[in-house]
Amino acid sequence: MGMLLAAGSTSAGAVSLPAIIGNHMVLQRNAEVTIWGWGKTGEEITVTGSWDNKPVKVKTNNLAQWSVKLQTSGVSGPQTLTVKGYNTIVLEDVLLGEVWLCSGQSNMEWSANAGIDNAEKHVAEANYPSIRFFQVGHRTADAPQLDVQGQWVVCTPETMKHFSAIGYFFGREVHQNLKVPVGLINSSWGGTPAEVWLSANAISANPVLADAAAKRKEVEWGPVQSAKAYNAMIAPLIPFRLAGALWYQGESNTDAPEVYAQMLPALIRNWRTEWKNEFPFYFVQLAPYKYGGAEEWPRLAEAQLKTLSVPNTGMAVIHDVGNVDDIHPRNKLPVGQRLASLALNKTYGQKDVPASGPIYREMKKEGNKIRLYFDNAEQGLVAKGKELTQFEIAGEDQAFVPAQAKIDGKTVVVSAKGVKNPTAVRLGWSNAANPNLFNKAGLPASGFRTDNWTKKPNL
Repeated sequence: MGMLLAAGSTSAGAVSLPAIIGNHMVLQRNAEVTIWGWGKTGEEITVTGSWDNKPVKVKTNNLAQWSVKLQTSGVSGPQTLTVKGYNTIVLEDVLLGEVWLCSGQSNMEWSANAGIDNAEKHVAEANYPSIRFFQVGHRTADAPQLDVQGQWVVCTPETMKHFSAIGYFFGREVHQNLKVPVGLINSSWGGTPAEVWLSANAISANPVLADAAAKRKEVEWGPVQSAKAYNAMIAPLIPFRLAGALWYQGESNTDAPEVYAQMLPALIRNWRTEWKNEFPFYFVQLAPYKYGGAEEWPRLAEAQLKTLSVPNTGMAVIHDVGNVDDIHPRNKLPVGQRLASLALNKTYGQKDVPASGPIYREMKKEGNKIRLYFDNAEQGLVAKGKELTQFEIAGEDQAFVPAQAKIDGKTVVVSAKGVKNPTAVRLGWSNAANPNLFNKAGLPASGFRTDNWTKKPNL
């Protein structure tokens, strides 16, 4: 068997499908999914999934486009999807499972073939017939496109080594835990700023984003203009039903972290609006790196931390597995695992799976000390090492000095001998930060600051 007519055929009057709908694909289980394509104007199209054998009919519109909605089930085992018009397409080896979009820049794109820790072992073990990959080819466009370059493939050592390592590790964890198929769509491009991944309307609707995007200077390794990647690499995937999205990006936006604090929430809203789906969006906080200036990393990481205020989001903190000398840290396994833990806990309801390290919540002044309170510290806090490191404290002069920090149950008490009237605390506030505060689940705390000072006062 096989596809009776190749998807995308240009035969006169032939019904055809976008690349994202093909053999070996994963459709979101137990959901209303959209199947769409092209045909001759007025052609009657019948779409039938073998999981329920309920045909759905539609006529191609005056733009030669058609779209139907099917209800999937939770059945296991390969299915077929039949699309019949003047010709018939039979898609085979279709699985029903969990579909996740992976996007961002080079760290999301990074494959085992590019070099990761224990690559040989991970590649050799990558025999998972129920995990499927769809790699979106690099393309740009001036307007939203209808199709992408790519095809669904089964996870094997050969296909895995060219796919997103973080995406694979995430998918493997979810698959092994839920015992269901997982489909992973990787639409990433190294060196790209976030601006290229939003629609033109989403950028132009926000003057801050529009102004920042207009100031981008061309680079040789990829697009920088608004919407260029969105148009060619995201828009054609809509409305393929997703369980959620994963995002690892920000290195190319460290020049304007205050803009990124608006950019990332805008991107999340943009994608959810276009998909008409408030899907979970889990992102990776950048690993520390020796950037040229003084505070690029902590300020960008802070912008990511603030994005947790957007509903149905989560952040994987990875400073403990990063490499300040390599903007592409090779220890990708824990990154994928932490993203998977977020999904298992928050999306799939496994509350026993630790989802996050400590996140600063509030501070209270106690004489010459400050007590810090954290979310995700229900079981307590730990220091990996003899003493807590990289805490700083300041008084009203806004001059931060190294502080003594001690764990007191679920809180941390911070002080310094020379600071009698403390007003603010920072943790891990440098480009090379790697603080050692963790929760009992072994997940690291995000760096933070309790102040919002931009410069020291005139004394």
